[in-house]
Amino acid sequence: MTSQPAPAPPTRLRTAVRGLLPDTAPWRSSRDFRLLWSSGCVSSLGSFLTYVAVPLQVKDLTGSSFQVGLVGAFELVPLVVFGLWGGALADALDRRRLVLLAEGGLGVLSALLLVNALLPQPLLWPIYAVAALVAAVDGLQRPALDSLTPRIVPHEQLTAAFALNSLYRNVGSVAGPALAGVVVAVAGVQTAYALDVVSFALSLLLLARIRAVPPASGAERPSLRTIATGVRYAWSRKDLLGTYAIDVCAMLFAYPVAIFPFLAAELDAGWALGLLYGASAAGALAVSGTSGWTSRIHRHGRMLVLAALGWGAAMTLAGLVGDVWLVLLCLAAAGGADQISGIARSTMWNQSIPDGLRGRLAGVELLSYSVGPQLGQVRVGGAAGLIGVRGAIWSGGAACVLGVAVLAVALPSLLAYDDRTDPNAAAVRAAAEGRGAEGRDAGGREPVPAA
Repeated sequence: MTSQPAPAPPTRLRTAVRGLLPDTAPWRSSRDFRLLWSSGCVSSLGSFLTYVAVPLQVKDLTGSSFQVGLVGAFELVPLVVFGLWGGALADALDRRRLVLLAEGGLGVLSALLLVNALLPQPLLWPIYAVAALVAAVDGLQRPALDSLTPRIVPHEQLTAAFALNSLYRNVGSVAGPALAGVVVAVAGVQTAYALDVVSFALSLLLLARIRAVPPASGAERPSLRTIATGVRYAWSRKDLLGTYAIDVCAMLFAYPVAIFPFLAAELDAGWALGLLYGASAAGALAVSGTSGWTSRIHRHGRMLVLAALGWGAAMTLAGLVGDVWLVLLCLAAAGGADQISGIARSTMWNQSIPDGLRGRLAGVELLSYSVGPQLGQVRVGGAAGLIGVRGAIWSGGAACVLGVAVLAVALPSLLAYDDRTDPNAAAVRAAAEGRGAEGRDAGGREPVPAA
């Protein structure tokens, strides 16, 4: 009998390519992660339609860059208050149910924007009011949503899970603004809001199929005291504090999205508005689509600092160059750097924070990555009125680079973080392995909890 020849060994190129492709282990191993991921795909695409439609509608109603920036100001206080409270709720309640209720509330608010847009003379104040309410509901939902993944994905797959989540968010960030530009130009902001309402309905159907994720035994009722416990823990971890501070710095100084409609006009490229919104997401998508290498990184603090410096440098160049295609290239580079930064932050958070505090710390994290953009919108809107649109962009990028460098020097524990030696990461890993062993039957299968 003739023996079959042995298969040829993989070439170095094929091995390298496989090493860059996203790690799909979380998708294969967890049904609930697949549902959560699919829900996010649908909801993200619709939300980015509204994300573009709101500032464009405010610009059309007022013609003021400052009033466009005020959208962020109206979102700020509700985000701070409800983000912290949402974190306490996520540690005390069924996280899946909390996510489901908040998703329904966000769908209703999107419908209110649609109703206002359908009026013969749309009003400005309902847009600000809905923006504030969306920030409040998002503050209640986001900690539960962010702390859900560590409960439904094995500990060793958390970096891969975040990269996969980033993949759909970045696809939505590219397709959403591009689609919004076409939809708004052809059919108006009303159609953009209507499509967002439909996306929330589909997302709810998927979220409803996720199994219950009850709180840990002995979880405390949400209160100001439990919130304070989470804040004290965050303050005691200077490495975590560094992740929050650097993200706020980067977004406060170098987040020019609010003035993109004015930048497009200054560049004499109104046709490129959707591309301006989608360029950074395209860069982020390129990174998340080749994110296999991130699972092999261990020094996530250094990874975060270098990426944040890259974000600021790219935004500086975006404000200095005068050609729209070079601006788009700089924004894409900034988006790629921000994606690397996000992977580093999320990995540190999920690897090293105990599950009993995960919701409350997710509330603190929500403030760090959301308050910065809200304040950044106000800053860039005001700066554009004083020193011009492009001046507001390049000066903010330069301030970001300087601020990140100062923070990196002031917080050496961030640069020293290594998941192989960090005691907090080791403790969380051991706890996750213990839950995994207790949560499987003799056949190695996960039990199906009651919904």
